[in-house]
Amino acid sequence: MEQDGSELEARLEYRFRRPDLLRLALTHPSVAHEEGGPSGTNQRLEFLGDAVLQLILTSELYQRFTQLGEGPLTKARAKLVNRTTLAEHARKLELGRHLLVGRGEELHGGRERPSALADTFEAVLGAIYLDGGLAPVQEFVLRQFNEGLSQLSNAPVIENPKGELQEYLQATSTEPPRYHVLSAHGPDHDPVFECTVEHGGKELARGTGKSKKAAESQAALVALKTLRGSP
Repeated sequence: MEQDGSELEARLEYRFRRPDLLRLALTHPSVAHEEGGPSGTNQRLEFLGDAVLQLILTSELYQRFTQLGEGPLTKARAKLVNRTTLAEHARKLELGRHLLVGRGEELHGGRERPSALADTFEAVLGAIYLDGGLAPVQEFVLRQFNEGLSQLSNAPVIENPKGELQEYLQATSTEPPRYHVLSAHGPDHDPVFECTVEHGGKELARGTGKSKKAAESQAALVALKTLRGSP
């Protein structure tokens, strides 16, 4: 790491009152392994930063998506905090260039290893939290994840419409949704199915697809959007 951390602090848009915390966040475990002693590394800060990140994004998703249940919220959070995504955030901040690594780790490209970058990103979050409290690290996280959150807002992904519709309805009723095929037409090699999904004796939506399963999924998706008031 450069002696003057002001360049990195400028990219982080945060100035540390305790520069030793930033240095610790940038110290890879390989340094301690090569020195043969229990010198400080970023592992404990990574542990803390992971929890801080989960809290901030969980809170933000909870407030943004007021109609989503636990399952969809958990999936949305997982998309934001996977290791590949965290490593990409670290690359944009050029954390690898400032990372303190052991000689062997340096020779094997450890400075740009995705796992090391993801860990360092979380460690930096932990350092900001210890240095300034929740407010500045929350501001940092929301700035870093603004694009990802916006993508979720513009096009929320529903991977299992039938499962999520059942979960949504179970909040108020033990009766499961029921699907009925209305028609199947077209040539054998290119059929089109149309089906309805009903609940409590009332039709919620209709869907079409190249298979019965696809038509049911489409009907469930339309029903979910209608029930949640989505466009």
